[in-house]
Amino acid sequence: MPSRTHGSKAGTAERTLDIAERLVQVRGFNAFSYADIATELGITKATLHYHFPGKAELGDALIARYRARFADALRGIDRELVGTRAKLDAYVGLYSAVLQGDRMCLCGILAAEYETLPTSMREAIIEFFEDNEAWLTTVVTLGQADGSISPTADPAHLSQMILDGLEGAMLVARAHGGLARFQSSGRQLLDTLTVSASTTPER
Repeated sequence: MPSRTHGSKAGTAERTLDIAERLVQVRGFNAFSYADIATELGITKATLHYHFPGKAELGDALIARYRARFADALRGIDRELVGTRAKLDAYVGLYSAVLQGDRMCLCGILAAEYETLPTSMREAIIEFFEDNEAWLTTVVTLGQADGSISPTADPAHLSQMILDGLEGAMLVARAHGGLARFQSSGRQLLDTLTVSASTTPER
């Protein structure tokens, strides 16, 4: 999902989150420090600690903001698009937009560092994935009802497969093949799940 940009008038806390989000998505949570952010902002580390007393609090705020933005994007898909495949294509598009900016899904890259993170961040990462699986399950269930997805599979299991497939495809594409590889993988993943209009049996 593309990250929001903020103008020069944005507060220190918001600009801190913008920089920290980029650093996490490019380097990982454990590979940057408050000194990195302070240098980029041209402020002292003490100023950062005023807004975020510790790195755990910063991480919690990062995930909360990312989760809220992703939820907004999913609501936008539901509001603007009709049809299971259209919704799923748009969902893949959220990940494509992140990778196109040479970044990774925030919670996906944090999951790679899961064992080293504070408990509050671990719980928030799981909640992010659960949010996505719940939305995907709803879309898959609708697809089974309209005949665009096979009715024989468990919607929850299909939703997990979509989420796991996209997160994994991002990691591989980052190292090999880039955006084109990810988009191809995402398209093939959806092709295995959805039934084209020409092959959907008449009711």
